[in-house]
Amino acid sequence: MKFLVTGGAGFLGSNLAAEALNRGHELAVLDNLSRSGATENLQWLRSLGDVQFEEVDIRHAGEVARVVKEVRPDVIFHLAGQVAMTTSLKNPRYDFEVNALGTLNVLEAMRQSAPEAHVLYSSTNKVYGDLEWTRYEELPTRWGVPEFPNGFPENIPLEFHSPYGCSKGTGDQYMLDYARIYGLNTTVFRHSSMYGGRQFATVDQGWIGWFCHQAVAASMSSDVEPFTICGKGKQVRDLLHAEDAVALYFAALDHRDAVAGKVFNIGGGMENSLSLLELFAFLESELNVKLRWIEGPPRESDQRVFVADVSKIQAIIPWAPKLDKAAGVRKMLEWVTTSGGTLS
Repeated sequence: MKFLVTGGAGFLGSNLAAEALNRGHELAVLDNLSRSGATENLQWLRSLGDVQFEEVDIRHAGEVARVVKEVRPDVIFHLAGQVAMTTSLKNPRYDFEVNALGTLNVLEAMRQSAPEAHVLYSSTNKVYGDLEWTRYEELPTRWGVPEFPNGFPENIPLEFHSPYGCSKGTGDQYMLDYARIYGLNTTVFRHSSMYGGRQFATVDQGWIGWFCHQAVAASMSSDVEPFTICGKGKQVRDLLHAEDAVALYFAALDHRDAVAGKVFNIGGGMENSLSLLELFAFLESELNVKLRWIEGPPRESDQRVFVADVSKIQAIIPWAPKLDKAAGVRKMLEWVTTSGGTLS
């Protein structure tokens, strides 16, 4: 099969592209290399096999259409996007053009030149807004959400808070509507927190990697300045390692008729959830270090808790995460230690 991975030099994109090569598929990568770390990821991919690389900005409809027409992919993994909430607040027009217009560009190119292809779109839990309509309980190390002991399902209300939530939510809904109106094979994955190798974390995106970097730095020097967190550190996310995310994407292709036109919450589930405070305690134990931090104000539109209820996808696909949170964070520490794994 022919695979086209938009954002294929990014974190999840490069992991998916590598697996396509590993399985012997033809691979094309579309990326504008704007994110730091993308050039390194592209070099890594090229070391693994034959990669058709197209340096294209997803905002440019004509170029996207050209690539799709030339490649004629059987599968599109659409991951090109603006991924930071903070960037969306500073530059909402850019955020919209990349996430909303860029996704429409992919769909239109697919409709014109590859209508039989299957596209899997990487969406986000931010389409659900801040989730302040539910009841929370404050526990010693985390917020609890009693009404949703297994996490949040797909049928909770959509609330596109923040420019990032609006732009990703727009792409999300276009994907579903192009399945309804034009009969395209589209699938939407609303991701919780992902982490793993090839992720070059920043303070704005990739929180597991970023705090692993802070812990490693603190373990090497006692002079490291305290880092700042948003809020009390009790906010909770479920973690899904890139290896398990990649396995899910390819498993979905084995059940493409069952997942076409549908949306799924994707994450590690409640058993793989962590608060910041719980992550810090784990890192302190693993590295025998004492972390120091400063509490800042909560981040705008941040969710106190988001854990994905993955029962819908698991009812269709025999998939479950293999790496639990402890093993996954240890692998992330290894990546950060050996590669740097973060960017300022």
